[in-house]
Amino acid sequence: MNPDFPLAGIRVLDLTRLLPGPVATMHLADMGADVTKIEDPGAGDYARVMGPVRAEVSQFFVAVNRGKRLLRMDLKDAAQREQLLAMVETADVLVESFRPGVMDKLGLGWDTLRARNPKLVMCAISGYGQLGPFAQRAGHDINFIAYAGMLEQNAGADGAPVLPNLQLGDLLGGAQSALQGILATLVAVKMGGAGRLVDVSMADAVLAHNLMPLVALNNGAPAAPGRDLLTGGVPCYGAYRTADGRHMAVGALELKFWQACCDVLGRPDLKGRHWQSGQQVGGEDAMAVRTELDALFATRTLTQWTEAFADVDCCVSPVLRTDEALAHPLFRDMVARRSHETEGEYWALLPAVRFSS
Repeated sequence: MNPDFPLAGIRVLDLTRLLPGPVATMHLADMGADVTKIEDPGAGDYARVMGPVRAEVSQFFVAVNRGKRLLRMDLKDAAQREQLLAMVETADVLVESFRPGVMDKLGLGWDTLRARNPKLVMCAISGYGQLGPFAQRAGHDINFIAYAGMLEQNAGADGAPVLPNLQLGDLLGGAQSALQGILATLVAVKMGGAGRLVDVSMADAVLAHNLMPLVALNNGAPAAPGRDLLTGGVPCYGAYRTADGRHMAVGALELKFWQACCDVLGRPDLKGRHWQSGQQVGGEDAMAVRTELDALFATRTLTQWTEAFADVDCCVSPVLRTDEALAHPLFRDMVARRSHETEGEYWALLPAVRFSS
């Protein structure tokens, strides 16, 4: 707990596993909260063994549980359950990610918890919500983004869905939405209100942020996978393969950026072929210009194109590997080498939100 951070003094009980809940409580710890992660005395959090294990736990577990105290408790045992309830009396937040109904079966449902602490903020993270028609269904990130219409839009050239390696259902739908609800309710409590149950459905939260396809639908037609404004339907916004098999990211969405990009490419004749100049998104001309850019970018290496665009403000950048991103000057304040008590040295990503007085 860092006394200089805004959540200093906030006590959090973390009963979650895997990715969404642990990331949410990790961010609370990053902001100064005192977080106690509670695991069962057996296998504990499944994240402990996800991926290679050097000594005792995986790097996945290390990455999402920084800044927390770890405690083992058997919540099926009456005495240990009472121990948890005693901790609830002085806690500000409890976060759980069991399937809906499990906390009630354990004797730790919302009615029980708020009776012990009327100011408690309880956050329940689940795939489909506590009361929805799919409440009892199992699911993972791929299922949440599939139901919400996001995965269908994230398509390759052949139209097949491409799995993103950023878990949007878990992280945007779960972790960030949980943070939003927890922090809002903490403010309400600090202003004199009662504690509340925050019900986070990861599928609902992904749908709530699936805005561009909704815009397309409201404009009269569903967005075509790989052919919408931000998914490949315009030449000014896309990724292009270079001569060495790498890629450059072109984000020249505004006309002024596109015109500057065309100058670097040595193709000033393309300046007027832009969606803001009437080019149809996903249309024949847009696809024709994309084909021309495919050929252009294939004439130089990633390094050569990076140097060519380095001093031109037109939203064109190299597509970096993770190891390259960690070494890039842009992220020098975001990356550190840390040492874990059992797992040794590892790369750590530092909090992205910073506070100053």
